[in-house]
Amino acid sequence: MGMHPDFAQPYGEVRAARGGRLLAELNALVEHHRTACEPYARILAAFAGRMPAGALEEIPYLPASIFKKLDLRSVGNGQVVRVLRSSGTASSRPSRIALDKVTADRQSRALAAIVMDFIGPARRPMLLIARPPGRKTGDELVASEVAALGFSRFGRDHRYVLDESGTIDARGVAEFAEKHHESGILLFGFTHPVWEFVQAVSASSGRLDLGADSVLIHGGGWKRMEEHKVSNEVFKKTILERLGIRRVHNYYGMVEQVGSIFMECERGRLHAPAFAAVIVRDPQALTCVPRGELGLLQVMSTIPFSYPGFSVLTDDVGRILGEDDCECGRNGVTFSVEGRAPQAELRGCSDTGLGAAA
Repeated sequence: MGMHPDFAQPYGEVRAARGGRLLAELNALVEHHRTACEPYARILAAFAGRMPAGALEEIPYLPASIFKKLDLRSVGNGQVVRVLRSSGTASSRPSRIALDKVTADRQSRALAAIVMDFIGPARRPMLLIARPPGRKTGDELVASEVAALGFSRFGRDHRYVLDESGTIDARGVAEFAEKHHESGILLFGFTHPVWEFVQAVSASSGRLDLGADSVLIHGGGWKRMEEHKVSNEVFKKTILERLGIRRVHNYYGMVEQVGSIFMECERGRLHAPAFAAVIVRDPQALTCVPRGELGLLQVMSTIPFSYPGFSVLTDDVGRILGEDDCECGRNGVTFSVEGRAPQAELRGCSDTGLGAAA
């Protein structure tokens, strides 16, 4: 396929250059998946919009829940190199995403372009707030394991905070902090485990100084944080007080579009890179809402080739904050995520196209 997303400048393009290129690439993906994935072709046949789309908001989308119900693949089973599985819960089926070499390569390059724009190209000593990876069985991986493996590329001299049983290795962490205090440590973890680690530091020594040049990247888990009544602002303040880290970057992402993550900049905005787009829709009418208004987030990415996850309507609520106008200097659409939609609001859109695909 002749599409090669440009990963060199993830935030370099302005809207005039970015919009037309993204539209062409996404329209090409619609046709690729229509031809290669029969269930997707049946869903698309029920889609009322014109094709090819004349604007980004006209690109067809799938509800995120469809990946829990259907195994959508646009490549043969022999081309699948890995299957990603969402962590899920006991009450819900996980999403299963099949990756081929093309998609896995795009994901890797996209993640590298985004992360290095924020932390630079040098590999830092790395502290992973997670357990060491378990023994791999087969080609299926849980999304959380994939995220830790993906981010570990940007570090060196890796140290896992937790042992195999999930207990904090306090002595090992303290030795690591002392050894690399002046180097600028890269920390990675999911938001709630990071919070639990910080609380454990508070309860034991009170403070663990990891150095002023250190950076924390974290994502996911905000639903549990809301249960603790911990906002993003409180989270960052506590990280500074307990770990001495000023540079904290939250990111928004999902297993359905691994690699195409949305990083939070120094000004507190989530940024869409040049190979992705974000639209906000009314939860009931599913029409686009004006900038600044709350609605369901639709995320688009030019990365997925092996499965039709290039345009996904999430059950997350957020708002567009601006475009090419962030004070951090990065171009692109900026937005916020402000929670999950009530399940009642999602009934109308979550089954879109499922009847056609059956």
